[in-house]
Amino acid sequence: MTEYERSRTMPAQPEQVFDQAANVGQMDTWLPRELHVEVGDPPAVTVHEDRGDQDTSALLSARPEQMRLEWGTRDQGSYAGWLQVAGLDAGASEVTVHLSFFDDSHDPGGQAVADALDTSLRRLEEQVRLRTDNAAG
Repeated sequence: MTEYERSRTMPAQPEQVFDQAANVGQMDTWLPRELHVEVGDPPAVTVHEDRGDQDTSALLSARPEQMRLEWGTRDQGSYAGWLQVAGLDAGASEVTVHLSFFDDSHDPGGQAVADALDTSLRRLEEQVRLRTDNAAG
């Protein structure tokens, strides 16, 4: 098993960050560009990966009271992950994403995962900023 984790501080309230992250209809705006989530019968989702043009059955659950998202493959058990939002002082938040690959054939490698996580967290921050700017103005 291989595990990866990245964090990013965002200048927004944790509830705003979590609401954006947990909005399944807008996940394409911050997930890696080659991943797309389609909701089935919650918590069931289908994850489409452009790179291999492959659909994977997965589970996605949101726990708003804990500001946590959890996901993983349904049948194969190849990977799982979570996203946790924590409040910081002065209205900021820290977002941590953790990925676990149980099947090495699904692990794209450390650099690829680190780049994807960093990019996704940056894109999530952009979406949160757009949402809070639009709400304020």
